[in-house]
Amino acid sequence: MSVEAKEAELLIPTPRRGRRGGKAGVMQPGWLGYTFLTIVLIIAAYPLYWTFMIASGDATTVTRRPFLTLPGPNFIENALRVIDSPTLPVSFWSATLNSIIVSGVVAASVVFFSTLAGYAFSKLRFKGKNGLLYFVIATLAVPTQLAVVPLYIVMVNLKLTGNLLAVILPAVVSAFGVFWMTQYMRQALPYELIEAARVDGASMFRTFWSIALPSARPAAAMLALFIFIQTWTNFFWPFIVLDNKSATLPVALATLSNNYFDDYSLIFAGVIISIVPLFLLFLVTGRQLVKGIMEGAVKG
Repeated sequence: MSVEAKEAELLIPTPRRGRRGGKAGVMQPGWLGYTFLTIVLIIAAYPLYWTFMIASGDATTVTRRPFLTLPGPNFIENALRVIDSPTLPVSFWSATLNSIIVSGVVAASVVFFSTLAGYAFSKLRFKGKNGLLYFVIATLAVPTQLAVVPLYIVMVNLKLTGNLLAVILPAVVSAFGVFWMTQYMRQALPYELIEAARVDGASMFRTFWSIALPSARPAAAMLALFIFIQTWTNFFWPFIVLDNKSATLPVALATLSNNYFDDYSLIFAGVIISIVPLFLLFLVTGRQLVKGIMEGAVKG
């Protein structure tokens, strides 16, 4: 071996083994960490499990067995009763379709406008940029309930009460989404790509659509899932502004507690079937959600 090769070998650090057989600098979780995570998982999952136990019983299940361990045989029957319930202000499938339309449109619009605003705040230079961003972030501290009365008056003047647009329009832009995409794109999108697109003659919007939007895909996927779930479970504003014919799923299922207040198995069956689409969404896109959260946390 030549002298140069020996010197090069000495300059290359030898990887050391970390604790518990891992690589250097990589800590492997031990039994204590897994035990703690298991306890946290059980505490977080038990309310949902208990809800399913009640939903699979009958009207007297709660009084007879307050601490449930095994499911009952009536979940399918209770779920079918909820779906075919004549007391719902709108059919179950119509309410589900309304929720899908509202949640899908709101999620898509929030992702688009938040990414567009994040691109402007993170990569463009204009006067008042920091002040505007701080103002957007400051709106997160304002409770939603404070805007209900003026927002309802606006919807009445626009004659949108009882229309799904009354739920969609106030939610097309999210302050959290703007902040999230701004923080992500500051690190994920280098200026060199933008300059290269401008040299090639791309317009401002073309640069955003072809360069900025694809680079923000992981964070945008996370934001879309978060907004979809938030909109799907939203009850307060749709309950105020929508009528019976345009009710979303949470609003429609809320009538079960008014008409079947003593039958908790039926009420909880409605709760379970209302979150089934969210479970399916997590199964399909859960990995992308985790990836978006981790990349956004590192880059932000």
